[in-house]
Amino acid sequence: VYTALEKNNENSGGSYIEQQSNAYFIRGLGQVENLDDIRKIVVKNTSGSPILIRDVATVQFGSATRYGAVTRNGEGEVVAGVTLMLKGENFSEVIQNVKDRMVQVQKSLPEGVVIEPFIDRTELVGRAIDTVKRNLLEGALIVVFVLVLLLGNLRAGLVVASVIPLAMLFAFSMMQLFGVSGNLMSLGAIDFGLIVDGAVIIVESVVHHITTGKYKKQEIEKLTPDQMDTEVAESASKLMKSAAFGQIIILIVYLPLLSLIGIEGKMFRPMAQTVAFAILGAFILSLTYVPMASALFLSKKTSYKRNISDRIIEFLQRVYQRTLVAVLKVKVLIVTAVFILFAVSIWLFSGMGGEFIPTLEEGDLTVEISMMQGTSLSEVVKTFGKAEKILKEKFPEIKQAVTRIGSSEIPTDPMPMERGDMMLAMKPKGEWTSAENRSEMMEKMEEALSEIPGINVEISQPMQMRFNELMTGIRQDVAIKIYGEDLDVLAIQAEKIAKMISPVDGVSTPYIEKVSGLPQIQVAYNRDKMAQYGLNISDLNMIMKTAFAGSVTGVVFEGEKRFDLVVRLDRNLRENISGVENLLIPLPSGNKVPLSQIADIGFKDAPAQVSREDGKRRIYVGFNVEGRDVETTVKEIQSKLNSGIKLPSGYYITYGGQFQNLQAAKGRLAIAVPAALLFILVLLYVTFRSVKESLLIFTAVPLASMGGIAALIITGLPFSISAGVGFIALFGVAVLNGIVLIGYFNQLKEEGVDDIYQRVLEGTKTRLRPVLMTASVASLGFLPMALSTSAGAEVQRPLATVVIGGLITATFLTLFVLPCLYLLFNRKEVAKAKLPKVVVILFVVCGLMFLQQNPAQAQSRLPLTLDSAISMAVKNNLRLRSAGLSVEQARALQRSGTDLSKTEILVTQDPTSGGNMDNSLGITQNIAWPGLYKNQRKLLSKQTLLASSTSNITMAEVIREVREAWYAYLLNKESLRVLDFQDSLYKGFVNKAEVRVKTGETSNLELISARNQFQQVQALKLGVLANLANNESILKQLLNTPATLVLVQDKPLVFPISLDSLSLSKNAQISAGLQSTEVAKARIAVEKSKGMPDFTLGYSQQLLISGFNPANISRNYFPGTRIAGIQVGVALPIFNRANRARVKSEQLSSEIAKTDLLNTQSRLMMEYSQEVQHYGQYLQAVNYYQNQGLKQADEQLRIAQVSFDLGEIGYIEYIQNVSSAVQTKLSYIEALSQLNQSAIQIQFIKGE
Repeated sequence: VYTALEKNNENSGGSYIEQQSNAYFIRGLGQVENLDDIRKIVVKNTSGSPILIRDVATVQFGSATRYGAVTRNGEGEVVAGVTLMLKGENFSEVIQNVKDRMVQVQKSLPEGVVIEPFIDRTELVGRAIDTVKRNLLEGALIVVFVLVLLLGNLRAGLVVASVIPLAMLFAFSMMQLFGVSGNLMSLGAIDFGLIVDGAVIIVESVVHHITTGKYKKQEIEKLTPDQMDTEVAESASKLMKSAAFGQIIILIVYLPLLSLIGIEGKMFRPMAQTVAFAILGAFILSLTYVPMASALFLSKKTSYKRNISDRIIEFLQRVYQRTLVAVLKVKVLIVTAVFILFAVSIWLFSGMGGEFIPTLEEGDLTVEISMMQGTSLSEVVKTFGKAEKILKEKFPEIKQAVTRIGSSEIPTDPMPMERGDMMLAMKPKGEWTSAENRSEMMEKMEEALSEIPGINVEISQPMQMRFNELMTGIRQDVAIKIYGEDLDVLAIQAEKIAKMISPVDGVSTPYIEKVSGLPQIQVAYNRDKMAQYGLNISDLNMIMKTAFAGSVTGVVFEGEKRFDLVVRLDRNLRENISGVENLLIPLPSGNKVPLSQIADIGFKDAPAQVSREDGKRRIYVGFNVEGRDVETTVKEIQSKLNSGIKLPSGYYITYGGQFQNLQAAKGRLAIAVPAALLFILVLLYVTFRSVKESLLIFTAVPLASMGGIAALIITGLPFSISAGVGFIALFGVAVLNGIVLIGYFNQLKEEGVDDIYQRVLEGTKTRLRPVLMTASVASLGFLPMALSTSAGAEVQRPLATVVIGGLITATFLTLFVLPCLYLLFNRKEVAKAKLPKVVVILFVVCGLMFLQQNPAQAQSRLPLTLDSAISMAVKNNLRLRSAGLSVEQARALQRSGTDLSKTEILVTQDPTSGGNMDNSLGITQNIAWPGLYKNQRKLLSKQTLLASSTSNITMAEVIREVREAWYAYLLNKESLRVLDFQDSLYKGFVNKAEVRVKTGETSNLELISARNQFQQVQALKLGVLANLANNESILKQLLNTPATLVLVQDKPLVFPISLDSLSLSKNAQISAGLQSTEVAKARIAVEKSKGMPDFTLGYSQQLLISGFNPANISRNYFPGTRIAGIQVGVALPIFNRANRARVKSEQLSSEIAKTDLLNTQSRLMMEYSQEVQHYGQYLQAVNYYQNQGLKQADEQLRIAQVSFDLGEIGYIEYIQNVSSAVQTKLSYIEALSQLNQSAIQIQFIKGE
């Protein structure tokens, strides 16, 4: 039937014939057009009686085998689709265009068919943007109110406030220019208090100067425009340096965030860019617009009227001055107490938990449901529909529930058939009645679904689940990954780990990756029977595939629609195992036999999937973290697993998911934060030209972190990357007030105020207003973010909390601790220790060089040869370190070989008949058979050697992995070089094609082909780059180093080996096997020694009182006579049946060890033989490429390029030749890779 359908459904051309002046093309039309045409196809004709398709088969419309389904609200199946957005497009525009197109498509659909979205991300995005807008608006209003209140001057407040919209306009323009979109992250750190800091300093100084300056002293009531300009210029110029450097410092501290890479870079780099743009705009405005606006709009009257601001400030000044005088009297105590508090806060911070970023409250929920492997699709649909119905009935907050099961026809998100994601579109939280928050709702939903047997449920949020999967490869927050070779062992260890972590607080129901237990109907062919019937495997597989899966024999066109023409058995023959067993197999003789006659058919469990990571098999145990931070939870789990799980040799555990992202981001912040602090210190020195004053102001930076840490603890927030960004912002703000205060102290000193106490008191009193204003506007500007509970506020809250808490302590430090430190630093008015200008220039240049580094260069770079990499791995690898500790542990036990029992000391006191006391002192020691101690020492010595051999196995494995990763990296670099060359060829090809299309020399098809080839090469390069990153990651893990590796190719690309005769004497596994047999022998000797007699030795002294002689016997006793005695005993093993059994057991263990050794030797010999054979094959291929293939490829490229340039060949031939030549080069690299892998394995087997 298959052959008949295949041969009777095609059209063909027969060239053409000429008839006079006309040419007639010949075309044979044999393609089927409808079901009747198919039914009339002849299968066989016997004696003139045709057998048609309709005689042996049913011809009908059918459907492909389904591997998934979509259900909705428990009402049955629906059809679902997913909208994918191209990278770089505007989200809002794309979704709006989709909605507009949906309206158009809806009009063309039949009656009763409706398109309805079930997950619409624009709702969440809209809520998040509304949160940002509201926070920015409220922050701006608060800042303006505080400015007007504390400045006491409406015009001055409005001048400063006008900087906000102008700076934001500049920031938005720069965002548009640099392609930074406006979203929750990019706009989440903008604080208008930081933006107006420079303007506040300048405007407050101008107002103060007008009312107290020289013109006021000359009793001029109103200034002329020229006088006003002079006053503004003088007052602004005095503090312009401090204001400018304050703005620059805030700008600089954000720049190290640009070094973040990976997920944290994508999230927080736009934030740093936006803040930098806004502050840069404010800085430019402070230099230009603010002095101009001050001269133009501020009052020119020198008279000053007290207002509510003055009364507030005067009250604060009185309280502050009295408090400051008291503090200065105990300045040493205050400073000491502050540093003690700082140490305590650092200690508290070290014990805080952490998470990557706070969980965003999305509004919708996702229920991930899985059933037993092998469950049929119909049963899964039925069960999931029941789950939807239960949730819809019990939770009125659910608008609709849509479940995606298995894989769709276009598998954008493939899953097994027994697994599905139920998307729950929820009503706004204000309308919830079943629960008050998301965690409670999730718990109640899990409880409601628990009544359905046979399902595992895990509830999260749609974006959270998807982002977890995209970022880390798993859907849960954290994954415990177990690596090893045997899938069964991995599954057992995963079950143990899941049971151990389930009781841990914060851990949701653990999910174990399904790697085994997939039921299959397996057909094992009997080759003897096949030979008897003359059959082959290929034909049998083809028949079985056609019968049950269906085989496509051709295509049927109906207008523009195309349908596959598929042959398969009728449905009632495909419903159970008997259909497989009874499948008739045609024989060459013309007869037929059922499949069960030539194969063993039965149900068997098989691996469901084999997951690999970094080239190793792995399984993971995933879980979400609820009500607790990720870092603390994982640390508790690590502690439990380290003490409770002992993995077999070669198996190890790593932790992935959000925890892995957190550790990577913290590593980046460990570079970014010190860099920010270094820039602050350098700029402080540039500002004040004094190391002493720079360090004095710099003390506010780390001490300000106390408030941020305290704020996190008080609010119960764990450390996150958002909080880390808050600390970076805090460090910049913390120095602003210090710059203003110390700068004014220096100004007073230049004006002749020599008394240091007077200088401090007058300076703090005068600068109290700007200090409070700077701190209050910066902290209160973040207040809406800290208090907001709307969508997206979770991400902004840690950042705002840190800044607000830090600014509170920073203000206290500026007003009280900084004056104390200033007095202590200037106690003897020591001369300023200035650094040479050259040193300062070097500092600045180094800082700029650091900023100009790309993210990969921000870390230290470590050049490595293969030998140095192996040496470093042997020194640093954690597996080797653990193995070394095991050896030390065994060596430490050697001293316990001679283990004598405890010595018994007995003191007795018995009364005699004469009323006196009889005292006795005795000492007794039990001693085992002397040979036991000797054999125990020998056993412990052998166990130490066995531990050392096991350590050598680990070392050999690590060295092999280093070699494999090393050469894989070099060969991927070589592949990248080849692709770069191909890239350059196709780039030139595209340029030429564009010119030829413009000049009309060729069609647009050539240009499309050129671009397509160019883009394909780009995709291949991305894959190779990913492989390179993976190779480097493996090397970093093996070498246990965070540094960026720079591999120095000091060896050829071919790993050198010598194929001499095999000697397993150096193989670590053989050595370990030999030691295992020696240990078994030593155990036998120990058990035999335990069956020998034990001895007891004793000594005693007895004191007899002279007055005691009941028999009245005349004895010559001295007073207090002492009588000594000795004791010797022997313990005979009369009942030693148990000992003989233990000896027999150890003898059997010895035989097992010898058998295992022989098995290991046999296995290694076989593996060596196979690898030598493979090595020879790969070496032959490499020699071919080196001697002929590569030269031919280069010549092919040269001729193709020349011929194409001369127009001798077309673009199709050019592409074919270039692709062929490049593929030859890549095949050479692949052959090198296989050769090296084989060579490295040979070295591993030989123990070299």
